[in-house]
This record gives sequence, C-alpha cells and structure tokens, in this order.
Amino acid sequence: MPQMKRLAPLLAAAGLLAGSLPLLTATQAAAGPASQEYAPPKPAWHRCDPAQPASYECATLKVPLDYRQPRGRTLDLAISRMKSPDPAKRRGVLLMNPGGPGGPGLDLPLMADGALPKEVRETYDLIGFDPRGVGASSPVSCGLTDAEQQFQRAYRPETFAADVAWARTVADKCREKAGAVLPYITTRNTARDMDAIRVALGERKISYLGYSYGTYLGAVYTQLFPSRTDRFVLDSSIDPRRIWRGMIQVWATEAEPAFARWTRWTAERDAEYHLGTTPEAVSAAFWDLVARADRDPVELDGQKLTGDDIRRARPLFFSPARAAPFVSALKAAADGAPVPRGAAVPEELRGSPQGRAAGPAPDNGMAVAFSVLCGDTDAWPRDPEQYRRDAERDKARYPLYGDMASNIKPCAFWQRPAEAATPMRVPADVLLVQNEWDSQTPLVTGQGMHTVLRGSRMVTALGGEGHTVYLSEPGSCVNGTVNTYLATGRLPGRDVTCTTVPAPAGRRGALPGPAPLPFPAGPDRF
Repeated sequence: MPQMKRLAPLLAAAGLLAGSLPLLTATQAAAGPASQEYAPPKPAWHRCDPAQPASYECATLKVPLDYRQPRGRTLDLAISRMKSPDPAKRRGVLLMNPGGPGGPGLDLPLMADGALPKEVRETYDLIGFDPRGVGASSPVSCGLTDAEQQFQRAYRPETFAADVAWARTVADKCREKAGAVLPYITTRNTARDMDAIRVALGERKISYLGYSYGTYLGAVYTQLFPSRTDRFVLDSSIDPRRIWRGMIQVWATEAEPAFARWTRWTAERDAEYHLGTTPEAVSAAFWDLVARADRDPVELDGQKLTGDDIRRARPLFFSPARAAPFVSALKAAADGAPVPRGAAVPEELRGSPQGRAAGPAPDNGMAVAFSVLCGDTDAWPRDPEQYRRDAERDKARYPLYGDMASNIKPCAFWQRPAEAATPMRVPADVLLVQNEWDSQTPLVTGQGMHTVLRGSRMVTALGGEGHTVYLSEPGSCVNGTVNTYLATGRLPGRDVTCTTVPAPAGRRGALPGPAPLPFPAGPDRF
C-alpha cells in the first residue's frame, strides 16, 4: 500500500456576523437550497499537477457564500476527481472527507485510488474537495499566532483570567479579520456545497466516505438531502447531540477507562517498563511524574515537558503499547537514569506545524475549526464563570484531562449562529464503523450517532485502537463489511461486533492518518 501523507480530522465554530442575520425559517432550513436555487456550471477539469498521474484531475466551482442569496458573493470550491477504471461497472461518485473541521480533502482520491479494493474502486469516480474556507477553497485566516491556536489550556485559578482574555482575543481577531466570511463556514453550508458538487457533476445521488468530523458532515447531508443520499459510510462518528462542547468533554470522560486499561496492561509488563507491578502502582508512578514535571519540567529528546504537557498526551493511553514506552522513558529522564535508546517525544506533543499545508495562512485549519465549532450550535455557555465552575468540577472527576476539556473556549465570545443545529429526524440507511478504543471519537460517540440516525447499521471492532478504521487499518475486521456495502449497497441485517488485533504502533495505513479529532493537526494540537 503506498505511503500516504497525514490528513486532519474534526471541530466546529461560529458565524461572526450571525447576530445581524435573520434565521432561516423552518421550511428554508430543512430544504437544500443548493439543489433548488443554485446550479453551478459543469467543472472545467484539468490535470492537478504535472508530478501526479494524469488521471488525477482538478477543477474549481463557484458556490454561494450564503445560500439564501445564491446570486450574491461566491467562494471558490476546489474539487478533484479520479474516474472509475471501468466505466461499465461505474455506479456513480464517491465523495470523501478526511475530518477536521479544517482538514483539506483535495488529494483524497489520489490516496484512496491504490487503497480501495478493485470491486469498490471500479464502482465509483472518486471525488475529493477542500471544504469551504480550507486549503484551495477560498482559505480563511484569523491571523492567529501558534500560541493563540492552542486550545488545550489547563485550568488553574491563577491563570484563568489569562485564559478568558485568550478566548476573547481569538474571537475578536476572527471577527476583525474574517467577519464577512466566517458566519458561513458551517457544517450545514459545507453539506450544501456537497450537493452543489452533485449538481455540477450531473449526478442524481452521491455516495460518501467520511471520517471523524466528516461523519457529522455526512449525517447533516442525509438530513438536508435525504433523496440524494446513496451509500454513506461514516467512520469514527461524532455524536450529534454533543456538538461541540460535549465532543471535547467526552475526551475527558472516556480517557479515564482508557487510562485504567493502560495501568493494567503496563503492570503486566513491569519487567519491560519498570512502572509498577500493580495497576495502582503504575497509576501512582504516573501521577508522581506529573507532579514532578510541574515543579521541574522533564527533558526528553531535546524537549522539556511539564505535567500539563504530559496530561495533553491523553490520546496515547488509548493505545497502551504507545503510552507505556513514553511514560517509562520520561520517568527514567526524571530519575536521572539512562533513557532507553530511541526514546522520543510522541509526535502529538512535538508542536510541529503539521496543519500548515492546508492553506496559505498558518492558522487556516484552526480558523475554520473555530468557525465550525462556534457556528454550528448556540449551545456554548456565554458566562466565563460557567467554564470556571465546570473546569474545577471536571478536574476533580476526570483528572487526566477534565479541566482542559471544560475550560473556556473562544465560542464563549463568538456571535450567535445564523442557523440552529441540524436535528437528526430523517431515517438514513448508512453504515457506521468504529474502533472500541478510539481517543478522538470514543466508542460512546459512535453509539450516539447510531442512536439518533435511525436506519443506520454499526460495525464495532472490539480491541480496535486508533482513530479511524477503514483503509487506515488494513487488517481491521470491519473492512469486509464496508467493502460489501460500497460495492453492492447491502447493509448488514443487524449491527455487527467483530474482534480485531490492533495494528503495531506506527503501522497504520492509507487514510486518513493518525491526526486527532476534532481539530486539525498543528502547533501543540491533537
């Protein structure tokens, strides 16, 4: 399987001018303006890049900034295509989204071309796109520094005023720099863009493969355009009832059982990791290390880590074989003992600007993420003191990550959204797939999507670790069911639970990469 570059997964944020915009009526909101009022011209396809295969084609569509004014201001929407290698077996188009929000998807067809099995690949033209505001699709920026993009802020009474100032500054900078556009960078409008792509391609329906945040985008499409929905695979799902603060807070609640599992696994391997022979001893060693690092940061692999930095490594504990070597090496460094050869700070903590390829501005991915997070829903508290109370409470309940999850975010100061969140009322015969130990969209959120999306079927990979499954875990037990559904349209008659063996650390496959959800990868983000 060819080597694939990393992609980004989930977030959502709000409309900066939304407070001055009238809300859609219930009839307008339920309808799909893209298909009824706006018909983009057919794409003018061209070769994407001389260095890439000629079969990888690109085009740009014009879509309305505001679908209520289809003849008003437009945005560029960059799309890509790789045709079915067998037109006689072609059923239609398969749109793809890697997650985010803020994740670029233009090159997904190029990645999936060599990863999909023959019977699936022949069935579809593969269609990629950079969502509105991202990458080559009229990219937005708030002019945020790397520090301003850091949303994982530990709660401390003495720094809370600075956290509030940070959240207000981000909201103000986004309003000042991109206030005419950000109110329209929402999941509902991106779903309308997907339907505009359908119209431009001359297709009656679309099929879809969405990862992480892309599952929510796909679910919203099924609600806005149920008659246009064909075969939809939602991989590692958001719970629509938790958008979006609840999706961050679930990282804290579900980290606790994952941490407990890690302590048991590590205790059984004390001869290798030297962290304790019982789960209680391993837990005590970890928290002692966090306390020591808060007093005196621990240097590992040329990087100094505080206790808060160590807690930000929350996703590692969903994969014990990744977490144990890291914690063991940190303890050795703190003790002044020899550090195991090859010990390194996990990529999630390196702060490398992985998301910068998404667009010309370094904060492009995060600007879109905040825009969707805050613009999809009006459920964010507006009182800073509510965040303080919640962070204090959750720090005690969920010590690994609770305070970071519940601390204040820029959405507290964002303007009100232009539209309400999308209710999940229309049945949808879609397929959901989910790992049991997913750090970014935990099992409980996949189950939440399944509950609200009536008609869906769910395949759960017991023992499966890591965020996203299909094509990113070539050995996963879910793959056969997904391949059958995409190739034939046959959903399993009932939900499926299978057992899988986690891929070795660093051995994940083509799509969409191990970047975290729901935010795009980037400085100090996972």
